[in-house]
Amino acid sequence: MKVQFLNGGLANQTFQYIFARHYELSHSGEVMYLDDSYFALNTVHNGYELGKVFGLKPHMLSECFDDEVWNYILEQKNAGKSIPQILCENGIEMYLISEVEDTYKKFNPFDGKVIYADCNQYDPVLFGAPGDVYYHGYWINKNWFLKYKDIFLKELSFPEITEKHNWNYAGQIMNTNSLSIHIRRGDYVTLGWSLDAEFYRGSVNTFIASCTANWHLFVFSDDIDWCRQNAEAMGFPYFSDVTYIEGNNNGNNYRDLQLMSMCKAMIMSNSAFCFLAALLNPKKQYLLNMTTRDI
Repeated sequence: MKVQFLNGGLANQTFQYIFARHYELSHSGEVMYLDDSYFALNTVHNGYELGKVFGLKPHMLSECFDDEVWNYILEQKNAGKSIPQILCENGIEMYLISEVEDTYKKFNPFDGKVIYADCNQYDPVLFGAPGDVYYHGYWINKNWFLKYKDIFLKELSFPEITEKHNWNYAGQIMNTNSLSIHIRRGDYVTLGWSLDAEFYRGSVNTFIASCTANWHLFVFSDDIDWCRQNAEAMGFPYFSDVTYIEGNNNGNNYRDLQLMSMCKAMIMSNSAFCFLAALLNPKKQYLLNMTTRDI
């Protein structure tokens, strides 16, 4: 049995899906299950979104057990045990491969064998691990996607845009020299991962030096007010047209991902959300990435 941890927002869920699906596509007839226990007990961000956004029906760990057993597993997990720990204690000799060093302990405390993998690296050798394996990672590397790019672009297709404001945004994006800039704030500020206005000013300056300012800038962020307040510091006035994307909250955040993936050029942030948008954007003409994440 091969099992992949599933948690986080839409982007993290999608990269975990890509990892599991990559295994299935490269190992004909074999399955990697997504551990859906986290979302059975927790509501974070917008909850489980792979089905709602992309219409996906991945193999879920819960499918392996009848309702009575699965409810027992959830009770044990709710009491503080992890899925690999519960399975080991009930006869399934499983070990864990962690891509996140010891931080796996926050979600999956485990007293069994643990093997550490390099973070955010493309290493298909991991799939060759023998026996029953629980993978804890996010696997944010373009090569998991690019190996089966055509398949993933079909599977990760967005629902039709129906909202008037998003129709208007989409029309502008498709009919202008559209440039997206993504600014992740929110929990990144608390975690110390957010990028400051100076970083984005440098990105804007680099973009203009390469492509001129004759682009319509579309600003995507989970903190649009902060972006407006710091627009001058980030160099937004260099562009003759600037549009702040708003109105995609309360479960519709994926529309920002969809609209970003339609832009002709992109300025990257260090967010997995932006990284995913770039992978799902086959028509981009220019991509500026001044982060440490390879795209």
